[in-house]
Amino acid sequence: MINPPDAKSPRREPSPADLTRAALVRAALKLFGRQGFDGTSTREIAAEAQANIGSIAYHFGGKEGLRAAAADYIVETIQTVAGQALGGNQALGAGQAGPASDAETARAQLFAALERMVGFIVAQPQAGEIVQFVLRELSHPTAALDRIYSGVFEPTHRRLCMIWEQATGEPAESERTRLTVFTLIGQVIYFRIGREAVMRRMGWHDIGTAEAAKVVAVTSDNLSAILASRTGSNPRIGSKS
Repeated sequence: MINPPDAKSPRREPSPADLTRAALVRAALKLFGRQGFDGTSTREIAAEAQANIGSIAYHFGGKEGLRAAAADYIVETIQTVAGQALGGNQALGAGQAGPASDAETARAQLFAALERMVGFIVAQPQAGEIVQFVLRELSHPTAALDRIYSGVFEPTHRRLCMIWEQATGEPAESERTRLTVFTLIGQVIYFRIGREAVMRRMGWHDIGTAEAAKVVAVTSDNLSAILASRTGSNPRIGSKS
């Protein structure tokens, strides 16, 4: 039997090997997203991570293993964000947060999830590297995309579809529901992949907390309009917006 960790016990400090491994993963995530897998050398990754080139083979077995580790890092990061957004810290692929008690609560969950998505995808610099990496994988799928899809894309999308069913009564796995959820996610992701165009058109020098709040307001209005058209009720009840 594994005892739960003692909250009073100090957290273990990362070892030099842990730090090197983490630095290599972050360097690979950045460079693979920016330059592509084939366009990035192990020497460049080692230089970016300020590590010995031999450490890539030692920790990951080679460049392909490092790509898989970068994919796993994305899965862990997004699982944490999605778990917080959907009301639970569980691994999304294994268990699900408890169902909303009623339609109003489910709608509030949708607004909260949308706000959390904007806060991370639009405003956090780290999300830029993740999105670039994923876009590369979507263009030229590899086993890394399989890891990301099964670890994040599918379970998170399914969970949002379940909440949508609770909020509207529409079947979670209907084609319309699945497409609607993709639409809600897609409008948020555009503000990351189209970041430069958005900033130029809006006259913004950056997209930080203030700008993200404006994006939340507009995307929440879009969600309100969709919910109103599907349910004929006031969807903003119980939302933060």
